[in-house]
Amino acid sequence: MLHYKRSMKAVVMTGYGGNEVVELREVPKPAPGEYDVLIQIYAASVNPIDFKIRDGKLRALLKYRLPLIMGSDLAGVVVAAGAKVTRFKAGDKVYARVSKLRIGTFAEFIAVDQDDVALKPSNLNFEEAASLPLVALTVIQALVDVAKVQAGQKIFIPAGSGGVGTFAIQFAKTLGAEVATTTSTPNVTWVKTLGADHVIDYRTERFEHELDEYDVVLDTLGGESLDRSFQIVKPGGLVVSIAGPPNARFAQEFGLGLFFQILFGWLGRKMTQLSRATGVRYVFLFMKPSGTQLTEIGRLVEQGKIKPVIDRVFSLEQAKEALAYVEAGRSKGKVIISVVAKA
Repeated sequence: MLHYKRSMKAVVMTGYGGNEVVELREVPKPAPGEYDVLIQIYAASVNPIDFKIRDGKLRALLKYRLPLIMGSDLAGVVVAAGAKVTRFKAGDKVYARVSKLRIGTFAEFIAVDQDDVALKPSNLNFEEAASLPLVALTVIQALVDVAKVQAGQKIFIPAGSGGVGTFAIQFAKTLGAEVATTTSTPNVTWVKTLGADHVIDYRTERFEHELDEYDVVLDTLGGESLDRSFQIVKPGGLVVSIAGPPNARFAQEFGLGLFFQILFGWLGRKMTQLSRATGVRYVFLFMKPSGTQLTEIGRLVEQGKIKPVIDRVFSLEQAKEALAYVEAGRSKGKVIISVVAKA
C-alpha cells in the first residue's frame, strides 16, 4: 500500500446539527487500499442527503464516526491506484458517487473503490460531471431497476426544476415514457424544454386534479406531495420515493434487524395504508453506487441525450453557503462545489 502523509483541505462536520457544526479543516490525505483509486477532486455536488446526514436524520441507517468529511458526488483525476486495481490508472478523468460508508468528497482527495468509479463523459467539464452521479444513479435505479419502465408508460416526476427532476425528465424520455412534472410559475416554459410532456404549475394547480392513470411516480418531495401521488396512479402501479418514510420491507432488504423492521414498519404505516387502499405498490429507494451504471449514463450524455443542469458553483471555502442554498429548496438544477486541489 502506498502512503500519503501530507494533509489536505476538507469540509467536515464535527457533530450533528445545522451549519454551525460544519467547518473547513486540514486533515490527513488518504491512502488507497488495494482495490481503491486515489482521486484528486476537481468538483463535487451538493445533495439533500448531505444536510440530512449533518442533521442526524439518517443516524439509524448510517453509523458514522465524527468528525466526518461531507459529500458524496465527485469528478476528478486518478493520481494513484491500489495494487489490485484493474480498471483505472493515474491520469484517468473520472466521476463517482462514493459508498455511503466512505463519503468525503468535499475535500481535495479521496480514496474510492474502483467499482464505484467510471470514466468521466468526454464532453463534460468536471463541474458538469460532478453534478450527475447521485441523481443519475437514483433515477436509473428507480425507473429501470425497480419500476422497469417501458416505452409509452406514464411517469410523474414532481419538482421538475430540481436536481433529481431535471435529470429524471431527460432520462425518462430516453426510455420512451410520457412525463408529467410540477414546478413554479417562472420555470414552466423552461422545464418543458427538458422534455416534459405535461408541466403543472404547483402555485395555481394541484397535480392530482390534472393527472390520472399514471404507471409510476418518482417521488422526490415526501410529505403531502407523496400522499397525494397515490391518487393519480392506476391500480397495480408504483410509487418509488427517495424522500418518504422507509418501511419494513426496506429494512429487510437493507439487512436491518427486527427492531428496525418494526420501527420502519411503524414509520411507514401511512404508506402501507395508502398502498392497500389504492392497490398501488410503494417502494422506498436508498440508492447504491455503481460504476457500471455511471458508464451507461456517460454514453447517453456523450450521445447528447442528457445534459447536466447547473444552478450555481461555490468554492470549497463556501461549502456552508452551498449547503444553505440547497437546503432552501430554490435551486434550479444542481449546486456544485469547485475544489482547487494541489497534488
